Amino acid sequence: MTPDSSYRDAAVMAVRRAADADFDAMWRIFRAVTAIGDALPFAEGFDRDTFRLHWFGSQPAYVALADDAIVGMYKMGANYPDLGSHIASATYVVSPAVQGRGIGRALVEHSLARAEAEGFLAMQFNYVVSTNTPAVELYRKLGFTIVGTLPKAFEHRRLGLVDVYVMFRFLQAPD
Repeated sequence: MTPDSSYRDAAVMAVRRAADADFDAMWRIFRAVTAIGDALPFAEGFDRDTFRLHWFGSQPAYVALADDAIVGMYKMGANYPDLGSHIASATYVVSPAVQGRGIGRALVEHSLARAEAEGFLAMQFNYVVSTNTPAVELYRKLGFTIVGTLPKAFEHRRLGLVDVYVMFRFLQAPD
């Protein structure tokens, strides 16, 4: 798999770079996930213009397609500029209607391939909600480990304050 080509999973899904025409579909998915309030640190008040800046800013965004419909997305880039720019970070969002179909896995695998091709040493997730079991399990299966816990750092809509994990994985052997 090359990071610039479409990723196909059982001929059901492709991942490609997001275009301006994808914005409305991406916004709808984002709103559906934030309405649940169990995985992203963004509240329902996160407005459309801020979303556009966040997802169409300096880091490129990618979308997952199933049956020609956008069902998920991610953005990836350097975790920090300058002296932290050798570590990548990413944010993933999958439509609640299609979760559990391998879309998240395809997005993560696509981003890992891109990060490695772009020369990043590792990938770090700064804010994985501990109760988001499917995401935590997926990241572990893909080689990530929990390297830190932020106690009660996320206000879960149903469970109240829950922990957040920092997860990390090398992409290439460190020197």
